[in-house]
Amino acid sequence: MKKELPQLFAEFIKEEEFSAKLSSETLRGYRSSFDLLLKIMPTIALETISPKTMTEFFTRLEKRERTVGQGIKKRGVRKSTVATYRSKLNKFFEWLKNNRLLGENPFKKMQYPSVSYEDKKFLKKEDIEAILTTIDMKINWRNSLIQKRNMAMICILFCCGLRKSELLGLKVYDIDLERKILTVRAEISKSRIDRSIPLNSLAVRKLEDYINERKKRGYSTSYFFVSNNHDDRFTKDGFKHLIDFLKRESGINFHAHQLRHTFAITLISNNSDISKLKQLMGHKDIRMTASYLRYIPTSAMRGDVESITVDNLP
Repeated sequence: MKKELPQLFAEFIKEEEFSAKLSSETLRGYRSSFDLLLKIMPTIALETISPKTMTEFFTRLEKRERTVGQGIKKRGVRKSTVATYRSKLNKFFEWLKNNRLLGENPFKKMQYPSVSYEDKKFLKKEDIEAILTTIDMKINWRNSLIQKRNMAMICILFCCGLRKSELLGLKVYDIDLERKILTVRAEISKSRIDRSIPLNSLAVRKLEDYINERKKRGYSTSYFFVSNNHDDRFTKDGFKHLIDFLKRESGINFHAHQLRHTFAITLISNNSDISKLKQLMGHKDIRMTASYLRYIPTSAMRGDVESITVDNLP
């Protein structure tokens, strides 16, 4: 009996989840790309996958109209987005080919979209101060647990450079205030590698405030960041609503990942060693970390340039 494309994709996801041990975020990216393919090309089937079909997919993707923000209509798609969809679908097509279900990967004969460099968006000192002031003073939170939890989460993001999924996946035992260490376990890390991150005085102070409030309310869940309504973890939807709320109330247009960029750029701007930054960020490839090198300020390099003389030329 011939299997339909969605059934084959489900098998691919299952294999990637249990054999390749990919993170839930990576698997979610595969699913969303495949769902979009089915939405835009509803009649696509295994036997119709070809360079022509995929070219039509990207053409329709470019032309489709979608609603963003406050009912704003928008057309077109960025090259980086095209590259992301292609990368995700390419893994599935390669799996089909390796399992002799597809004669050839259609992307093999298609030109890969060139992606121009985009500066990583980071937050300035006044942006961070505005967000923290909003949490601390401008919003009348329902109770002190919510306020202290939200403050601790934002501080952890820009003081430790965690990804959103890592933040929400933290367990109580991952925070060691005595040693001032935060542990990101491999199971919640995108790179699937354990890493330890030193906690600075600001992070320690805000974590202590939150932990004391959490203890007062008798939570038993092992997840560190908790829901206000249930003895359970703080959810991804709840976090999304929080970021959207803080954007409105603070007047700072930001997203959570910019706090991670801010962490990296702050360290690199203060002469942090790139190998140390790689470890702190949880990057597998140092080339990912190297993208932050362009943010080293000219002032930080002046001493190195001043050291050049005729006598010390090679």
